[in-house]
Amino acid sequence: MMRAVLCLVVIALACDGISSLLLSGREYGRLRNTAPAISWYSRIRRLSRPTHRIIDPTEDCFLVTSEEGELFFKSPSDEPSVCGIYMIAEPDKRIQVTFNYLDVPCDNGGLVAWIDGWELNGQVWPADAWDDDRVIESCDRRPQRKLVSRQNAALIQYRVPAQGKGFAVTIRHLKNARPCNVMLFGAEGVYTLRNHGETSNCSVIGVSPAVVRIIDLNVGQAVKNRNPLEIETGTIHHCTKRGLPDYVEIGGASGLDHTKMEVLDTVCGLDSNEGRRPAFIACEDTVARLISSGRFYNSVTLAFAPLPLEDIEHADLICGMNDL
Repeated sequence: MMRAVLCLVVIALACDGISSLLLSGREYGRLRNTAPAISWYSRIRRLSRPTHRIIDPTEDCFLVTSEEGELFFKSPSDEPSVCGIYMIAEPDKRIQVTFNYLDVPCDNGGLVAWIDGWELNGQVWPADAWDDDRVIESCDRRPQRKLVSRQNAALIQYRVPAQGKGFAVTIRHLKNARPCNVMLFGAEGVYTLRNHGETSNCSVIGVSPAVVRIIDLNVGQAVKNRNPLEIETGTIHHCTKRGLPDYVEIGGASGLDHTKMEVLDTVCGLDSNEGRRPAFIACEDTVARLISSGRFYNSVTLAFAPLPLEDIEHADLICGMNDL
């Protein structure tokens, strides 16, 4: 499934039309691309099942891979181009990266950065609870510890303006017993978000337009340290307008930062019926976000399916229409 849908990554990222990858701001490091602009589409390529793979910067400068294995990079020139390895795993996995060696001189602007999540066009995912620990920069010396992401997506950005210099990494996928943020490609499948009684913001983001149906909903009902309420309220809509602290946002975004999403509806309550009308989301990214105050044990099960082309014009939410 993952191999089949990774082709959508190329299409989705190409639509952003970026010419370079920038880690802007203090928390995103000091990588800058001073090379001439080159289209994203011409430099991105899906990586097919590597065991040992040498990255060709002319073809794989922006690389998306769902595979485990060892990757090698050696700079062919002194050009200060910024490139990236976008790693994605199954929803219930985390990504572990080990730097086997790193020979990137600091004195000529070389830098390698590990990002716990993805960065694109100055936006990061997941944007909730972003902190400095999610970016680790290295040059001259490799990170000594294994780097493990909090979710199923991670990124290595690098600039190696010294011919013959480079690095090697080993990628592994680890089981994630309590996934909170999940990135999907192909936007198809059934996924459950839980807060496990904690204060948290968890999300599912599908990198494509999608149809979203809530299969099972228990948000704002099962009170901690008490007997769970057994009364089915049904699905309650517009929960934020009602002042309820726990809810699920359904909507879409025009970039990775789902905290800036356009919200179609906020729902909460206890509802085990499946006969709800799905939401048709015509956005670059489709987002379902569980907001939890920590007072309840929340869970929501969602079914994602691709949005048919003929339904885009009449979708419930078309991102960007408010800007027209």
